[in-house]
Formats: sequence, structure tokens, C-alpha cells
Amino acid sequence: MRTIPAFLFALTLFASCGPRYQTTGTIERLDPALDALIAPAATIEVIAEGFEWSEGPVWNRAQNELLFSDVPANAVFAWRENGGLREYLRPSGFTGAVAHGNEPGSNGLLINRDGQLVLCQHGNRALSVMNATLDNPAADFMELATRIQGKRFNSPNDVAQDRQGNYYFTDPPYGLAAQDQDSAKELSVNGVYRVDARGTVTLLVDSLTRPNGIALSPDQTHLYVANSDPAKARWYAFRLRDTVVTGGRVLFDASSLTSTEKGLPDGLKVDSRGNLFATGPGGVWIFDPAGKVLGKIKLSEATSNCALSPDEKTLYVTNDMQVLRIRLRK
Repeated sequence: MRTIPAFLFALTLFASCGPRYQTTGTIERLDPALDALIAPAATIEVIAEGFEWSEGPVWNRAQNELLFSDVPANAVFAWRENGGLREYLRPSGFTGAVAHGNEPGSNGLLINRDGQLVLCQHGNRALSVMNATLDNPAADFMELATRIQGKRFNSPNDVAQDRQGNYYFTDPPYGLAAQDQDSAKELSVNGVYRVDARGTVTLLVDSLTRPNGIALSPDQTHLYVANSDPAKARWYAFRLRDTVVTGGRVLFDASSLTSTEKGLPDGLKVDSRGNLFATGPGGVWIFDPAGKVLGKIKLSEATSNCALSPDEKTLYVTNDMQVLRIRLRK
């Protein structure tokens, strides 16, 4: 496995000695109900930094560590409390000779129901699963979906899985060098898709300009999608039944904030009670199941995604060049 850069090695040594993490940002409480999720004394810790653009975090329960992508670096890193930081997988999203675009790596990550690592691969333009165990990773991938009606996807970005094993993923053009104007773009839409166990791909939503983060409600009746278009910076809630989505209710419109706050609606996660943790302008927005804003984790850099620990007592946030940790109260 590759030797990690010196600054990352230093962070690893620091973490292995029992670090006192620096803190950043603030927590803005807009509703008393936030106190049931985040304790008043909670801080925002910087557990790792030095990345080009961190993304797609997921908790690897088997190894008790956080996995996350560095998209421009075409790599996945792993962090654990007692082991620090290490490079986990490279390449992660593009396995060819010459990358097309500046974001060739993996983006959203998922540990599926079978305990395998699923990757949204920008460079390979595929939703793929790693053909190796989590404790012995290797850049060997099996493609779960690469095309619909014979046309290649743009650059799969984020993914969720339901209890039946179906995958839901978004496909904006961010992995293409010229995005919507790129000559390699084969699809006329930036879609939201479903892939079933047989590999059948269904287009669920074709009306969003930049579909990005995606998550399911605990009862699987709603599909949440973030739209990372500065002019239509919104979170949507769709009613979901099998391969049919309806509604497309705007959960929250943050378009007026994109000129003053860093970041756009991007990754999101839903806890077991239906609360949403959604990265967006100014940091991480926290919504209750009805869509009411309970508060914000305010950050100065653009946030890309977040992940919950299995016990939902910790929130991890990929924040541009950093990875952050916030202790939650469940």
C-alpha cells in the first residue's frame, strides 16, 4: 500500500498518542428540540486534515473506523480513534490511464447489507462494489451499474440502500471536466436512479439540475435528495413506492444564502428517528422529520457530506480539507 504524505503521517502519529483535537465552528440552536440531539457543551473537533476535497464518509463497523473519499486524489482514507489516519484504497474511482476531469476519485461510500464497500466512482462513471474484504482492501471493483438504455452515467455521486437491497443514487456531472457541456456526457439529464438486485436501472427523477446527496426515511416511504445548484439550492422530499416517486416537496430552499455562505446542499444522512443532518450553505443543517430547522453546525469551509456512527452518538463531517467530529446526545 502507498506511503501516505508526511503531513498525514504526522497526523497519524499524533492520533496514536491520544490527541487533544483542535476545535472549529459553532453550533447555532434555533429550536429547543436540538438539545435532545446535541448537548449544549458539544464541540466540533478536527480529527484529520490536509485533503484536497474530502467526501462520502461512512462508518466501517467491522474495523471500527471511518472511511472517506478524497475525490481529486482518487483515494479513500481510513481514520480510527486509536490508530489515526492511513491511506485505505487507491485508486478509488478511476482505474484507467488518463483521468478525464479534476475529480476522478470515489465520492459517496456505503457499506452494504452484505458488508461490502460500495463506491460512487466519478472517473469510471459507475456505481461499483469493491471485490475485496473491508480488512484487506484492493482496487478490484465489480460494476453494479454503468448505463441506462445504453448510455453511460455522468458521474455517480452519492448512494443509499433500502432494506430490500435496492440502491438509490444521484448522477450529477461533477466528474466530467466541462460538466453539462462536456463532449463525453451521454445523458440529457442529471438523474436520480434505482438499481435492483438484478441490476435493472430505473430513472426515478429527471427534473433536478444537480442532484447530489441522497437518503431514505426510516420507514422507506420518503426519498430525500439535495440539489447543489446555486440558483436552486434546495432539499427535496419525494414519496417513494417501489420504482415510483411522487411529490418532490421542497423541504427547504437555501438559494438566497448561496451568495453569502460557503457550500451548497450536498450530502445528507437520516437518523433512526427521521431527523436529517444535511450539509449545505454555512455548514450542517439539522431538520426534524417534518422539515423544521432545529439548528446548524456552522463552519467556515464548504461541507460536503456527513455520517453517523452506528449508535448515532457521533456525527462525522467531511469539511473541504478537514474531517470533523461532533458528539451527539441520543
